[in-house]
Amino acid sequence: MDPNVLLSRRFLTQNWVMTLLMVFYVFGTIYGYYWYKNQLVDTMHTHPAWQLPFVPDSPTASLFFTIAALWLWLSPFGNGDNKVVTGARCVFEALAVVTSIKYGIWATIIIFASAAYGSPIVWQDWMLIVSHMSMAVCAVLYGRFFLYGAIALGIAAVWTLLNDIVDYSFGVYPSLPQSLDDRLLGVAIFTFALTVFSVGVAAIVSFANQRARRTSSLTGKV
Repeated sequence: MDPNVLLSRRFLTQNWVMTLLMVFYVFGTIYGYYWYKNQLVDTMHTHPAWQLPFVPDSPTASLFFTIAALWLWLSPFGNGDNKVVTGARCVFEALAVVTSIKYGIWATIIIFASAAYGSPIVWQDWMLIVSHMSMAVCAVLYGRFFLYGAIALGIAAVWTLLNDIVDYSFGVYPSLPQSLDDRLLGVAIFTFALTVFSVGVAAIVSFANQRARRTSSLTGKV
């Protein structure tokens, strides 16, 4: 089969493909929050309650993408939506793309970095690598069909940077392998840099999407 067909909107938004996507993301998101259960409980007892939403980074990214993908499935082009609904949708889409790219890459790099400093890679790590890289790939693939623009992307950038600040200012960052405990500053710098990178990629995806829609609209008029 032609790879272009497999990457096309028509293929990727078919009902059976979207159904599989929802199944994986819903269960993956639930499992992700379960994975963070001990850190969430510890944070609840040792930190102010307002810091709790900043603890489970990857599951929240997965949740954003699940909502954005569901919106895409139910209303592919947002036709008939009012400005408030469209605005909310665009914010979720931008958050989905930025955070999925960021935490998909972050978790993978952290696992390999810990291995470079002596931590063994076990089968759970390989599961995390595959699942998190899939998050990043899906964010780019489906981000091409999203509607978000500069304003929504700005909101997503602010949220993601705020998450970084809270994580490394108040100590609610994701649990790190023991081999990286003494390299927290480097991890923090990498995390902030990755946020900037992810926002940049999301901006490129949005620009390409808007350009494609304009081209399609002009072609349609001809």
